[in-house]
Amino acid sequence: MKKFSLCAALAIVATASMPAAPRTATFEVKHEIKIAPPAGANKLRLWIAMPQEESIERVRNFKVEAPAPYRIETDSEGNKSAFIEISAPKTNAFSIVETFTLARDEQISDVKKHNGKPLSAAQQKALSKYLAPNQHVIIDDRIRALAAKIVGDEKDPIAAARKLYDWTLENIDYWVKDPAHKKASPVGSTEYCLTTKTGNCTDFHSLWTSLARASGIPTRMVYGSFFKKELDGQDADQSYHCWPEFYTAGFGWAPLDVAVADIFVGDFQTTPENEKLVRLTTADGYAGADIAKVDYYFGNIDERRVTWSRGRDLTLSPKQDAGPVNMLAKAYVEIDGKLAAEKEVWTRKLTFREVK
Repeated sequence: MKKFSLCAALAIVATASMPAAPRTATFEVKHEIKIAPPAGANKLRLWIAMPQEESIERVRNFKVEAPAPYRIETDSEGNKSAFIEISAPKTNAFSIVETFTLARDEQISDVKKHNGKPLSAAQQKALSKYLAPNQHVIIDDRIRALAAKIVGDEKDPIAAARKLYDWTLENIDYWVKDPAHKKASPVGSTEYCLTTKTGNCTDFHSLWTSLARASGIPTRMVYGSFFKKELDGQDADQSYHCWPEFYTAGFGWAPLDVAVADIFVGDFQTTPENEKLVRLTTADGYAGADIAKVDYYFGNIDERRVTWSRGRDLTLSPKQDAGPVNMLAKAYVEIDGKLAAEKEVWTRKLTFREVK
């Protein structure tokens, strides 16, 4: 267990300071997938994650440059992606590039001020898929027992969600704090995170999702990317990031980001080995512990992000051949009906320039 008292620290911060209105940031974005098909490939199918239009995220001037026509498709969770199919692809590498302008608002909720209500039978039925396990988000007797221990006799689902958030902060460490000894799983795994007590954002949030769903709190995963402030205009990939949204009756969906919050707990020393990794794990850098941000990330999400998709175990359109898609945070590629692995067959680069 971590050697600090998070509850005592958070008692100092009754509520994180909130701006009068949500912040907004605008970015010119380039999202590039570079593919090197193997010799003898007959059919390549590619689904590229694209920015999702929603109230806090507005997309303009969306364009795709590709060696073949593309079309916009919608998957089993309602996510839109750009789909391209190429017969007898050349073995030379080629690129498919999305460009767009994105205006993103800070997502502020006052969920902490509300009393949650239990789900009705109709709500439980309607939200059943957000209470069920996924391939890498397990709900077994260990998870149920742990969730029950953490939540105790708390009946308010919002307060229960916060208890799970605080427990995760106290018991799991983001791998970048000690990269010589801690690693992330390649898939985003409850099992990995619970066993090793570490991981990346998807590991953290897989575990939190398992505990929340086991507690009767509907939860879904959002996959996106940061637009990291110090990489503005740089030829450097932004990678991906994820965060959960949880549902409570009488309020609706609220976001959280316990993985980034864990960086701001401040229970580690920065070193030459971890300093850059820690800094680039956040949207706008790291300057030490910030308990206000720990509180902020329960119910609020900063504006330097893009949403690519929601959900896991996706069924794409047209339907993929190689089984459920774990997540769509960059792209999904099949060659002759088989999954083509990132870094072996394709790579992604996401770059941006902030528009002032």
